[in-house]
Amino acid sequence: MYDVIIVGGSCAGLSAAMTARMRNMEVLVLYAGDGSMGKIKQMDNYPGMPNVSGEELLRIFRKQAEDLGVISKKQLVQKILPMGKSFSVLAENDLYEAKSIILALGIARVSPLTGEEELLGQGVSYCATCDGMFYRGKQMLVVAGGIEAVEEANYLSELGQVTYIIEKAHDTAALAPGIKVIKEKPLAIHSIDNMRMMLKTDQNEHEADGIFVLRPAVAMTQLLPEVIAQKGAVLADDNLMTNIPGVFAAGDILGAPWQAPKSVGDGNVAALAAASYLRTLK
Repeated sequence: MYDVIIVGGSCAGLSAAMTARMRNMEVLVLYAGDGSMGKIKQMDNYPGMPNVSGEELLRIFRKQAEDLGVISKKQLVQKILPMGKSFSVLAENDLYEAKSIILALGIARVSPLTGEEELLGQGVSYCATCDGMFYRGKQMLVVAGGIEAVEEANYLSELGQVTYIIEKAHDTAALAPGIKVIKEKPLAIHSIDNMRMMLKTDQNEHEADGIFVLRPAVAMTQLLPEVIAQKGAVLADDNLMTNIPGVFAAGDILGAPWQAPKSVGDGNVAALAAASYLRTLK
């Protein structure tokens, strides 16, 4: 049981993690990658660190957080479940529990395919390791949104026949031999007589026994659908608490301006608010 689980490991998430540790909270940071920050070659507006790259800034932040005792794991969070006075967090194959949550996911936009969310668990899966064995000896489609899908597709190819459909361009050189690659735009998923699945693209229709949608991010409607958002931004009060007690938001997920200094400030505010919330639980 952690005091707070922070979803996102960039400026907002790491700032929140450091402040939470300074308030003697047990902290777990779960992040899928560096996001847009890791791609910035030079920033001139971060106080005290002129001309710093995004990659270097994150390296410094992570080292400082680690020195304070923050636990960080590179795992994609797939689901957050409110459980009364605590929250269960599913990250790949692991399940964690926390008394509070800070959402610091950045501005990654995920638009589910038509029919994707409705058929989740009914032929559609977000986790190859979790559900791959159900399709041993069968046909599978992988809708790949990033290079992270390559390893998962390789695992699935050990179980059955895999067709790899590229949703967003990425390097596929490491795909296992025998995996068929299709460069078509996926549009919608349908169920065929509750037995087989069909993926419609901009060019064809492809049938399979199961469809694995593997992206480096999860839509908020799937991650924590109870959270209220407006025009792509999570709504929060002055203390950065969302409409769900114990769930806070920080950084770019709150909307513009999308700036590192602002995200760091948000992380600080969210962590202090989470600490105050925990005191009310006691």
